[in-house]
Amino acid sequence: MNKTKQGLILPIFLLIVTFFSYFMPEAMARSQDNTYSLVYEQVTPSIVAIEANLEQGVSSGTGCIISPDGVILTSLHVVNKAKNIEITTSSGKTYKGKVVALLRDKNDLALVKIEPKEPLQTVKFGDSENVRVGEEVLAIGNPFGFRGTLTIGIISRIDYQRKKIQTDAAINPGCSGGPLINLNGEVIGINQSIYNPDNNRSNIGIGFAVPVNYAKDFIAMVKNKNVVSR
Repeated sequence: MNKTKQGLILPIFLLIVTFFSYFMPEAMARSQDNTYSLVYEQVTPSIVAIEANLEQGVSSGTGCIISPDGVILTSLHVVNKAKNIEITTSSGKTYKGKVVALLRDKNDLALVKIEPKEPLQTVKFGDSENVRVGEEVLAIGNPFGFRGTLTIGIISRIDYQRKKIQTDAAINPGCSGGPLINLNGEVIGINQSIYNPDNNRSNIGIGFAVPVNYAKDFIAMVKNKNVVSR
């Protein structure tokens, strides 16, 4: 190789390195943003807003459609002892809901039924045994009445003793019963509560979800008629 060619190799190499170091992170970020959007668009049609009239006032929450005929999975505390329940789908249609099954333990789960005129899109369940600390997750809910809100975070911790998935994805009042989703669009948890030492004045990034495998067990118990129902 002559000296002229040798002299050209280093500048070309530096040019390639500069190109990739400048453009690749931006391209990767765009790809990741696109993933979030695709997951949101895929899952949102199977998420509903819930308004329940309780003795102490109105309870707002979120639910996941689990069957095309209108069975919805949510948190027990959202609908427990409700006098009236209104379910609003992502398309804006509102239905009267009826609680059909309750799980009265720390897993805080309930099933509500509506009567849609057409089949509804359903969520896809993942396997909460496979979740890992540091894994990216998305939450969809209706915080403070702002329907269809997407937040993004990671799995911060898995509390095996309390059977909870901890996340820093923002969860606020109105998000209970909504899905915690992996980047494959699978529900891996049902959002339940936040750590709020200041009585709901702020979200400090510590939220909890019931692992979805417990929800799948609950649904199976209902099918086998081995759970409290109304």
